[in-house]
Amino acid sequence: MDQLDNIQNCIFEFRGQRVMIDRDLADLYGVPTKVLNQAVKRNMRRFPEDFMFQLNDEEKQELVTFCDRLGVLKHSGVNPKAFTQEGVAMLSGILNSEVAIETNIAIMRAFVSARKLIASMSVSHQIMKLSADIEFIKSEMEDTLEIQNDINESTRAQLDAISTALAELQAKPADVKPRRRIGFIQEEEG
Repeated sequence: MDQLDNIQNCIFEFRGQRVMIDRDLADLYGVPTKVLNQAVKRNMRRFPEDFMFQLNDEEKQELVTFCDRLGVLKHSGVNPKAFTQEGVAMLSGILNSEVAIETNIAIMRAFVSARKLIASMSVSHQIMKLSADIEFIKSEMEDTLEIQNDINESTRAQLDAISTALAELQAKPADVKPRRRIGFIQEEEG
């Protein structure tokens, strides 16, 4: 499992693909980086761009910044090559040794393990996001209902005040003085 962890630490993501750098692969295969790259150069037809690509300066800087053990690349005039899972599989065909075959099997297992880990993290990330969304909606609904209850209580208080005022007006005795009728016909006073 320790070898699997070491290999997984050598897998990076560039251009939307998980890749391994030529220097790490050479170390794993037990050959100098120069020898690995010469073997690749002799067999370029086996390595189309979706199997292997050379990092640009920006990607190289990102790699050096991200991984301390690759600091030696900072001053290198040549940008490293990045091999996808398919490119690593193709390497086993050109580096035909017992060490290369066993290392290649371990690397394939590391890629599969990394893919499973990323897939499981993606699902758990989605579940956590949905849970957070539900909590947010629940909080918003509680706030809305609280505001609505405040309005209802305020309206109830106003209606109670109006009702009380009307009751007080109805309870007052009527101070009615007789009034004279308006018009030409006068009532006889009697």
